[in-house]
Amino acid sequence: MGLLGELILLPVAPARGTLWVLKQVLAEAERQYYDPATIRRELALLEQRLEAGEITAEEFDRREDELLDRLENRNRLT
Repeated sequence: MGLLGELILLPVAPARGTLWVLKQVLAEAERQYYDPATIRRELALLEQRLEAGEITAEEFDRREDELLDRLENRNRLT
């Protein structure tokens, strides 16, 4: 795109910049969400909560399944 095209699109530059930032934030959030180390930490914390009696076995099983699904989905994405 030449200079003329850039001048025409200049009024929407802030929106394009905002969109770029939002894409970067989303990419980082997804990276952290599917990070195996993060999932392992969450699993360990979940087990500690079960042992401390803070959650029921049913809640533990449900959350464990969710975390393992995240780990499995991460493996499919890469």
